Amino acid sequence: MPLERRVRALVGVLGRLDPEDRLEVPMAQRRAAAARLSRAGARFVMAPGPDPASVSHQLVPVEGGRILVRVHHPVGRGPHPLYVFLHGGGWCVGTLEERDPRCRAISAGARCAVATVDYRMAPENQFPTAPEDCYSALCWLVENASQLGIDSSRVAIGGESAGGNLAAVTCLMARDRDGPKICHQWLDVPATDATLSQEGHRAVGDGYLLDHAAIIDYLDHYLPSAELACHPYVSPLLAPDLSGLPPAWIMTAEFDQLRGDGEAYAAALVAAGGEATHVRLAGHVHPSFAFTRLVPSAAAYERDAIAALAAAFSR
Repeated sequence: MPLERRVRALVGVLGRLDPEDRLEVPMAQRRAAAARLSRAGARFVMAPGPDPASVSHQLVPVEGGRILVRVHHPVGRGPHPLYVFLHGGGWCVGTLEERDPRCRAISAGARCAVATVDYRMAPENQFPTAPEDCYSALCWLVENASQLGIDSSRVAIGGESAGGNLAAVTCLMARDRDGPKICHQWLDVPATDATLSQEGHRAVGDGYLLDHAAIIDYLDHYLPSAELACHPYVSPLLAPDLSGLPPAWIMTAEFDQLRGDGEAYAAALVAAGGEATHVRLAGHVHPSFAFTRLVPSAAAYERDAIAALAAAFSR
């Protein structure tokens, strides 16, 4: 089907705000510009979430330093289940503030604590820093669950795009290292194959807010060497064993070059004996998950995904 009418309008507006020559700008400058744009853009396209009961900030020790983790605490008596949220941005850009409205909506809708992780980004901190930061944050949150009012027996994780990649990888790490038990992984438009071998890269053209050149550029900044594209903690789809992983909720968008990554990962999890629900948003683009203020179908999708998270916590 064609782009949804409101999605098409947003693609036109947001595309004009993203100059073609931006890939020539140093990543630090692009990151700062993206942060400025996202502060205004999030309020424009994303429905504001309800206020949590409280918000706390934790400095979590990681290899080589500490990172910030923001925790939204829901209304009501705890302990509450925990959802660990990992923002997207090609492992190179993105902030906690950019997705704060969505974290508030998830916390209220699923009645859970939402911890969003300020993992260190490339190119200053290349692979494996980001996934190791995310895994360390997950372990710290579970280890400190009682003081945070968290139920450590009900822990889920998720993210968008590169954040979806990191969520899937963190699940692999938790399995491989006998780490925290995760009951649900929620992956929106995830990157799961850094070799760019899936069908979306051939079937979907440029002009839908995530172009091929941008994907290549992010990977070039993220990976110290091209050979690492096949590493399972870079490309979870290529992991030799996908058994024993949490049930997955995976969303892809019709006009997204990463659509094949998510679809193939859902199929691979099922083939390995796991559970996966794959939702394809027809007429949508890579960042459609953020269009909840302006696009009713995006808002409906978010409600469905939050309901699936709440159901996972109740099982």
